Amino acid sequence: MARNVAIGIQDFEQLITNDYFYIDKTDFIREWWDSGDAEGNGTVCIGAD
Repeated sequence: MARNVAIGIQDFEQLITNDYFYIDKTDFIREWWDSGDAEGNGTVCIGAD
C-alpha cells in the first residue's frame, strides 16, 4: 500500500492516524542555516500553515 507524504502537516496525531510518511528535515535546515545561505534573503517561512 502506498503512503502519502505529510507535506505541511504539523499535527503528530494526524500523522499517525492517517499513516503518513514523515521526512524530518531538521538536520537539513540546521546545515542550511549554519552555511550562511539563510542570511538576508528574507524568503524563509518555516512552520507556516
